[in-house]
Amino acid sequence: MNAKSNLEVWLRGPLPDLTPALQPVAHALLQAVEELSAIAPQFPALLLWEKPAGVASVGFHLLHLTGVLDRLFTYARQESLTESQMEYLKNEGVPQEGISFHSLLQQFKSQVDKAINQLKQTDETTLSEIRYVGRAMIPSTQLGLLFHAAEHTQRHLGQLLVTAKVLMAGEKSL
Repeated sequence: MNAKSNLEVWLRGPLPDLTPALQPVAHALLQAVEELSAIAPQFPALLLWEKPAGVASVGFHLLHLTGVLDRLFTYARQESLTESQMEYLKNEGVPQEGISFHSLLQQFKSQVDKAINQLKQTDETTLSEIRYVGRAMIPSTQLGLLFHAAEHTQRHLGQLLVTAKVLMAGEKSL
């Protein structure tokens, strides 16, 4: 086993073909994939939509992680959301029958792959350019959107991991 593989993603060095300014965004997204992949084998399917103490379910967080990345990277490309993206947003909080942690994780991994490809194609000289968010056209910068995508992913990852741990501990005590 490679000693580097035991390190968090950001300590393994830069990703090839990616500007230094965007390395932290890519590292945060890839770290999320690794941490979710690590709990996937132990997470019981029947707990996916459970809301301990009324907090958001693990299923919600997985859907939301994918959707937010898609939306924020769309805005970073200076594009408006599609009807499909708006429909996805409306359904993020709705439990989906027959869907598994693994399939939601695969959707998130696919979205991270798309995001990394977009990061690799991003011209560093455009990072300070204004981009607009939502129907209200709230101004941000391209870098602000990309950084927020990474930060938001890490925030929801943390919430998901705590919720999963509480749920799995509760299941063991029954």
